[in-house]
Amino acid sequence: MLRLLRFLTILVFLGGIGLVGYAYLGDLSPEQEDVSEPVMLDAR
Repeated sequence: MLRLLRFLTILVFLGGIGLVGYAYLGDLSPEQEDVSEPVMLDAR
């Protein structure tokens, strides 16, 4: 049982390191584009 707990702890630790590394090194910036849409106003 202790071996399983140790394995899960190591797996969670490595997963956390991987997540932090991806957050810092991965390209997480959104793609930007101009959006223009006509608006019809019902002014009399």
